[in-house]
Amino acid sequence: MTATHAPRRIESLRHLMHPMHLRQSAAVARQPRLAVPLLISAQAGITTALALLAVLASPWASLVGFAALGALVALFGRGVTHRQRGWVVLAAGGLQVSAIAGMSTLTWLGVPVWGQLLALAVMAGLFFFASTSAPFGPPGALIFVFAGSAGMMPVTSGLEVLERGAATAAVALLALAVVLSTDWLRPAPAQPEAPMPLPARRMIALRVAVGTALAMLVSHAAGMDHPGWAAMGAQVVLQGTHLHLSLNRAMQRMVGTLFGAGVAWVCLASDPGIVGVILLLVALQVATELVIGANYAFGQVLITPMALLMMALASPQAEAGALATERVLDTFLGVVIGMGVALVLSTIEDRRALARHCAA
Repeated sequence: MTATHAPRRIESLRHLMHPMHLRQSAAVARQPRLAVPLLISAQAGITTALALLAVLASPWASLVGFAALGALVALFGRGVTHRQRGWVVLAAGGLQVSAIAGMSTLTWLGVPVWGQLLALAVMAGLFFFASTSAPFGPPGALIFVFAGSAGMMPVTSGLEVLERGAATAAVALLALAVVLSTDWLRPAPAQPEAPMPLPARRMIALRVAVGTALAMLVSHAAGMDHPGWAAMGAQVVLQGTHLHLSLNRAMQRMVGTLFGAGVAWVCLASDPGIVGVILLLVALQVATELVIGANYAFGQVLITPMALLMMALASPQAEAGALATERVLDTFLGVVIGMGVALVLSTIEDRRALARHCAA
């Protein structure tokens, strides 16, 4: 391939179908420092346990699902110094609250579902841009999109919107307190990672907004109850910096979600009770942090039941098998649409990079 050759999209599609991508997606990376993920997961687990027990014992037990979402901000900022970590967690809490309060407000105002989905897609692009412009680190913008999709649950009053936002904010502040009191145990990096170049951030944010909108609208048209899950499947693919990395992540997401749905069904069908759910959430959080760095699919096997357990807390009447099945279908739909949008909206340099990768 010459430097001036501009691969067509059909050529790139053939490159993406090469069997080497399957081998690469199955590769297991070495994790040299487990101390950091172990502490991060412990911080999130402690926040989750304290928050959920407190909320369940309060008059606002129905907000337990939103409390669980607030605890997730303890996962951010693992790649920054101790002094910066508190600010990152605080900013992540602000985005989490804005996602839930914003989508809950649209739901309360009676905005049509398609309008809510388009708003969430715009948020997805903005959340990606924000989380890559500052040193948020993993798990990235997906957490905020997940929170926004939870905000689409039916709202009966403006007071309920305020309660959702307040519950999320209160637990996010608890997460900040846990992080600030324990982060001295974390080995901090000498040099935080540099942010993605601005043109790349803008282009990927646009792709994320377009792809998540399409995935959610198709999911909604197909009669799915949780189109936000399709958005997350698409976003995982679209936020990749190279087409071959997007494909690897797509395959890992699909395989991990498939097995994770089975784990989720077993957990939910066993009817573990509230305390059991809390213990499962903490255990899954710790286990996820220990394995996701080796291969994203391993993490998805554990993230999927964790997400569905949170959904079960927020909607106790939901049926386990239906939740697990829709999670798989929405994820597959989102991943396929996301990969298609990534290819259609790819630049010449994206396709050249893919051709070089395949030729190497």
